[in-house]
Amino acid sequence: MNRRKSRSLGASSPLNGLGTQESRRKRKTTEIWQVLKTRPVDVAALRRMAISEGGLLNDEIRRQVWPRLLNVSEDDIPEQLEPVDRDNNKDFTQVLLDVQRSLRRFPPGMPAEQREGLQEELTDIILRVLVKNPQLHYYQGYHDIVVTFLLVLGERLATALVEKLSTHHLRDFMDPTMDNTKHILNYLMPIIERVNPEVYDFMQQAEVGTIFALSWLITWFGHVLSDFRHVVRLYDFFLACHPLMPIYFAAVIVLHREEEVLDCECDMAMMHHLLSRIPQDLPYETLISRAGDLFVQFPPSELARERNQLTAVSTFKDFELASTQQRPDTVLRQRRKEMQQQQKRALEAQRGTVAVVQPTARRFMRLAVMGLTVALGAAALAVVNSALEWAPKLDLLFP
Repeated sequence: MNRRKSRSLGASSPLNGLGTQESRRKRKTTEIWQVLKTRPVDVAALRRMAISEGGLLNDEIRRQVWPRLLNVSEDDIPEQLEPVDRDNNKDFTQVLLDVQRSLRRFPPGMPAEQREGLQEELTDIILRVLVKNPQLHYYQGYHDIVVTFLLVLGERLATALVEKLSTHHLRDFMDPTMDNTKHILNYLMPIIERVNPEVYDFMQQAEVGTIFALSWLITWFGHVLSDFRHVVRLYDFFLACHPLMPIYFAAVIVLHREEEVLDCECDMAMMHHLLSRIPQDLPYETLISRAGDLFVQFPPSELARERNQLTAVSTFKDFELASTQQRPDTVLRQRRKEMQQQQKRALEAQRGTVAVVQPTARRFMRLAVMGLTVALGAAALAVVNSALEWAPKLDLLFP
């Protein structure tokens, strides 16, 4: 293969829209750049923008914001990446096979020479991360996540972010066994049960299990969505939130397809066939909003306590990501102030005064706070029981 070093390709594009939508997009773009220019950068504000409608809008912004969401400083990344010894790497053969099968993950119409160069870089990123972190084990589907970072960020920056992601968000998937991955999948049905017991009971009768969602979870939906714009929009959301957010998004997809599920024959094979194929015309912004709401209503700590499950997502020990601008007390005080303002508006409304309450702002703030689980390292939060256990009870911190 002819190796050609890549720059970021800008493979995704801004929101399409006219009139009001275009105005909102321009306004949000301006707001993001203003936050990026401020020192210190308000990472909590970037999290809220990554979660809110439209996400980070384009790849130019993502190249600036994604590293900050993972607290990766470009200044700390070597200009020259370490060479990869493929001949003596135990994972090389499997990685090569998976990369060669990844043709559809590259933009349509890309020249073969450029794509082959990117596939070489994709292979090197994966092997470089695995060699540097021998505790990590390669799994099929990992390359679907890595290629997304490569297309958006280029090889040098993608290598640093993928390594950080692999030791945090993806850590459970990279164990020697699939035990922790199965534990994470086990969060799916309890979420569905709480929202729609009828769908839950029907799926239980069909004995469909949760394997249909495995590829969704371990590839962050990169393997099953054909439109790259939808993939990076979800990555904006997932990077800004708790590592378990993908399982909540999987749940809202199933719940969104309620009629299809209940109309399906109550048979394991038929149900699996239906659920394993995601429609490509999903209302992504609506589903993202709903996943965030369910996360707030049914936090992972609550679901884990009921099943006595803890995964590396909620127990890994790492304070490395802590940073001054991401301290939870700052974000929590902002949130408390906003809640007090909303309570004031509610009182005014009860007295007949016109008041406008914006619940979405509160939700984005709460999700941004919950995203700090990653920013601080879950060990810090484990001190107060388990990851995110404090999140649903924020009011108790500031009586």
